[in-house]
Amino acid sequence: MVRGKTQMKRIENATSRQVTFSKRRNGLLKKAFELSVLCDAEVALIIFSPRGKLYEYSSSCMNKTIDRYLKREKDLGIISKAVEENMQNVKGDAESMAKKVEVLEDSKRKLLGNGLEPCSLNELLQLENQLERSLSKIRARKNQLFLEQIEKLKAEEIRLGEENGKLQQECGMQPRQSSTSLSDEDELHINNMEVETELFIGPPERSKQNP
Repeated sequence: MVRGKTQMKRIENATSRQVTFSKRRNGLLKKAFELSVLCDAEVALIIFSPRGKLYEYSSSCMNKTIDRYLKREKDLGIISKAVEENMQNVKGDAESMAKKVEVLEDSKRKLLGNGLEPCSLNELLQLENQLERSLSKIRARKNQLFLEQIEKLKAEEIRLGEENGKLQQECGMQPRQSSTSLSDEDELHINNMEVETELFIGPPERSKQNP
């Protein structure tokens, strides 16, 4: 005969309830014993009957197991409290950070020229001064970068000039002179040059005819 599934509710009949309690109590005590033996576990079981009678089982010492349980609960309570306090601190930090981010976003919008309507004259003057200080720092940084770049270019120019001089020395070459400029000797030579031309002024000569 197949037994039906037991419904998980209070048994109204007192006799049936007592019989069920006795059977399941014994089964629970047996399971606790088996668990302690098979798995080498420290097991403590306390059962009070509906009439207040105590049934207990302990694999070692009941008081020792209870003290261990209480100590464990105390440690867990301390840890739980610390975790809760930490969570509160983290929550407070997150709220503070959110407020700072909101202030920074508002300041950013104002620096970009947005949302200036509710600003007072004093606030606008402060924004103007802040922008001027920022521009001054930006220009100073820009000029510094320009100077650094110029110094790098000068150093590169010197390095290339030195390399060019070394190459000319290795090849036995003299520095080139510009073809458009003439030396003093060349100019003197050109000035002293005379151009000879044959030029005859007058009527052409007639060939002599025999009389």
